Amino acid sequence: MAYTEDSRWRNRNEFPVGRAVIEAFLTRKWGKEHEYRLIKELWAFTGNRIAVRFACEWHDDAGQWWRSYGNENWEFSESGHMAERHASIIDLAIAESERLLRWPQGRRPDNHPGLSKLGL
Repeated sequence: MAYTEDSRWRNRNEFPVGRAVIEAFLTRKWGKEHEYRLIKELWAFTGNRIAVRFACEWHDDAGQWWRSYGNENWEFSESGHMAERHASIIDLAIAESERLLRWPQGRRPDNHPGLSKLGL
């Protein structure tokens, strides 16, 4: 319910449009990205637009760990729902020992370093 009915996204090489299509996209995405950990930092904002940078770590079904980096630009409708999301993402294969985002599944603890402190 966070998105407008006609929300438009760009995520890597996919371009889902509409709340139902976006929900299906996210369900499929999260079904393959296991033990997902995410940190976002606000980069800039003005009016109804926000830019964030992010890094996340996850592993696939084969056990390969990945660190995905990127930037997202969001535009919100007058009702506060996300109307557009443009994500530019790079996926880097990493060894489990290279992981930096380590905390129990769930919300990132307040005392865990953010992207800037981690050098990401």
